[in-house]
Amino acid sequence: MARRLLQTTFALLMSAAIVPAMAAVVASVDRPEVELNESFTLKITVDTAIDVEPDVAALETDFYIGTRSHMSNTTIVNGQISRSRTWTYVLMAKREGDLVIPPVTVANERSEPLEIFVKPVTSDAPGEADIFITAEADLGEAYVQSQILYTLKVYRAVSTRQPRLSEPEISGVDVLVEMAGDERSYDAILNGKAYNVVERVYALFPQASGELNIAPVRFEARVLRDGRITGRKVFRSEPVSISVQPIPPPPATHPNAVWLPAHSVELSEDWSREPGDLPAGEPITRHITVTALGQLSTQIPVIEPESTSELKIYPDKPELSVVAVPRGILATRSEQYAMIGVNAGPIELPAVELPWWDIAASEWKIASLPARTLQIKPSAIALPQQPVAVTDEPSSEVETVYVDDPFWQRISEGLAVAWLLTLCAWWWSRRSPGAEISKEPPAMPLHKQQSRCLKAARKAATDGDSAGVQAALLEWARLEWPQNTPRSIGAIAERVTAPLSDELRAMAASRYGRDAAGFDTAALAKALRTVTVRKEALEQREDDGLPPLMPAG
Repeated sequence: MARRLLQTTFALLMSAAIVPAMAAVVASVDRPEVELNESFTLKITVDTAIDVEPDVAALETDFYIGTRSHMSNTTIVNGQISRSRTWTYVLMAKREGDLVIPPVTVANERSEPLEIFVKPVTSDAPGEADIFITAEADLGEAYVQSQILYTLKVYRAVSTRQPRLSEPEISGVDVLVEMAGDERSYDAILNGKAYNVVERVYALFPQASGELNIAPVRFEARVLRDGRITGRKVFRSEPVSISVQPIPPPPATHPNAVWLPAHSVELSEDWSREPGDLPAGEPITRHITVTALGQLSTQIPVIEPESTSELKIYPDKPELSVVAVPRGILATRSEQYAMIGVNAGPIELPAVELPWWDIAASEWKIASLPARTLQIKPSAIALPQQPVAVTDEPSSEVETVYVDDPFWQRISEGLAVAWLLTLCAWWWSRRSPGAEISKEPPAMPLHKQQSRCLKAARKAATDGDSAGVQAALLEWARLEWPQNTPRSIGAIAERVTAPLSDELRAMAASRYGRDAAGFDTAALAKALRTVTVRKEALEQREDDGLPPLMPAG
């Protein structure tokens, strides 16, 4: 019996050693809202090297599963190697409404469920066009400094070469323009025809009232049809006009309110420690964060609590940040204040109130933090010693005598001697010929050299300079594989993953092949933003090195 128990225990330990340690499985989608006839991308990422395929059978209940792909990524930071693997699935919903992407299982770990809203089909193709472009704004009427989302979509049912989409030209009023996220690409079916859709979303912030006019946006490309490439064709969107209203008067309860239009505003606070009991003279830090959806961080007003005779407040430099979310720009302003209680006793901190204009409801609202009481305790630091009065006999006149402490005198003398010794050592080092400091700059780290090469390659690709791309990538390859450097663009393409490998082969074909129609410079520049080395190429780089001095055998 004991022998069987030992065998079972050993088998369990061996199986635990064989199964790799799993990290959390992370699921994400490229956008949370789609139309019924649009595809979207689901990514499943595990931050470890594992060959177990995800179980996606549960997805087939509500979604069609299209193209599937996977990619392994290896990152080296400060000598530490980390590996991850990502599976990508192109999905299309089978029905409308609020759908849930169920958890996806990889080995023994599961991802969290994701929600996605599937809208009905709202637009059809204009006629039977193979290529067309649409433009729309989420608001037909807006207010000064409020957010307007302007969406461009390019539909392509045929292949194109050298595509170019112009930027929106805006007139009528001054406007601040921000990109509301990265460019998206997905598939759609309109009137039974399959299209590839490229989508850009801009956040516009008009700075004055009046009529905001957006001219038609141009999309230019050469169309590939029946194996032949046409000349450049131009496609235009429809113009868009928006009426910008002036700033309404402030609310009666806050006549000095700063204008802040947004979809939502939230106030939150955080303290460096529990603000209940605070000794007098000791600082405490209060953080107040304002989060506004549909607004820029520079537009969020400053919150300025006032100092009093009982509480001293010292503000620090605010931290500003913006991030793109599905509903536009999410801005954050974080204020930091150091507070010091002067005397013992309770101190009342008034409520913090921030008026803001609700764009959807067209009315003023108030974001607030409740009032708070700080209880200041007597300081734990002892007061300085008072002078000692000495008299020979009782008298109405008292002579004050200060007692000298030789300890501080010795400390001062020691510091003076140390300072003199430091001065002498510095003088001696300056006159010594061996103490000259080399002024040669330190060598640039390898990863910075590679980053500079890739940046030069992206710029050359944007400019359409294929020779510049080749020179920069060959220099990057020399740094990446010093012992076995590839000598051509095609050789580099064999050692990197898609989409960069595909774009490099296309560039090589345009330079040296029979079809010299050119390559997609924008796609190559985009692919160069993320360079991933194939696993076998990475292992080859790690194995490169000098042969041993005494080979085996």
